[in-house]
Amino acid sequence: MVPVPNLTRADAVQAARNPLAFIAERWTPTPRTVQRAALAALVMAVVIVVTGGAVRLTGSGLGCPTWPKCTDDSLTNTSAMGIHGVIEFGNRMLTYVLCAAVGWAIIAARSQKPYRRGLTRLGWAQFWIVMGNAVLGGIVVLVGLNPYTVAAHFLLSTALIAVATVMWQRTREGDSAPRPLVGKSVQQLVWALVAVTVLLIAVGTVVTGAGPHAGDSSDVERMPVNWEDVSKLHAVLAWIVVTLTFALWFVLRAVDAPKDPLRRTRDLFLILLSQGALGYIQYFTDLPEILVGAHMLGSCLVWIATLRVLLSLRERQDVVDVPGPSTQRVATRA
Repeated sequence: MVPVPNLTRADAVQAARNPLAFIAERWTPTPRTVQRAALAALVMAVVIVVTGGAVRLTGSGLGCPTWPKCTDDSLTNTSAMGIHGVIEFGNRMLTYVLCAAVGWAIIAARSQKPYRRGLTRLGWAQFWIVMGNAVLGGIVVLVGLNPYTVAAHFLLSTALIAVATVMWQRTREGDSAPRPLVGKSVQQLVWALVAVTVLLIAVGTVVTGAGPHAGDSSDVERMPVNWEDVSKLHAVLAWIVVTLTFALWFVLRAVDAPKDPLRRTRDLFLILLSQGALGYIQYFTDLPEILVGAHMLGSCLVWIATLRVLLSLRERQDVVDVPGPSTQRVATRA
């Protein structure tokens, strides 16, 4: 059995003043551990979006009618609040799980040797986005599910997914200067794809804000736009994204690009087709809740896949595990 070291008074003071540095001095995670921590934060960022959608789709948005407590007199939901209170309060509790996942990613990045400041900053960026979105979520409840605040809540979650995706990618790379794998014209095409995808997601929040799923059983303000017109605009943007992705795949083939950008472009295309089919099915079946929830998950996957295409256009040195008596950090080319 490994003996547990005794902490001196100086150790306790140091741990209290700077717990991250204290842990980093005593623990060196493997690159694979750091990668798993970053992936856990990304997965939880997606989970919180899907469960937040479940809150809205079940009409539980005001299951806890106030914030930060669930009611004026209770921190948690009560039996009198029924299933809506359980769903809303459960989603609030998942925020702590998300915080734990982001915290683990920060600790793992901070403890990696040698210290990688950029990677740690990506972890902290996620933390502050989570904190900001928690406050915004409270405002959403306090203003009675105003659709504009609901849209902002989702878009901030989308920003969280973006940062988490970048961090996950960076855990598998070194800190050398990136080397582009494709020409400038291909990079510009991908940036156009990213821009239209952002617009697609933003218009999707307007579809939600004008649509029938208000998030509560009572009358809730909706965005004053024609829902069907916005839905058609959303579909047009989706087809533009699909067309750009299809064109990108052919361009990458024509310039004999490496396999990774091609593979990720193919994956994005397949996800887009699945998401598009799901979108049309839910439109023509009067928006059943289960399909709308699946479409929200698909939106997250489209965004992640788009970012992965963008990140595949450059190469850094990868970080891999090497078996041995001590942790080693070895660089290889992707």
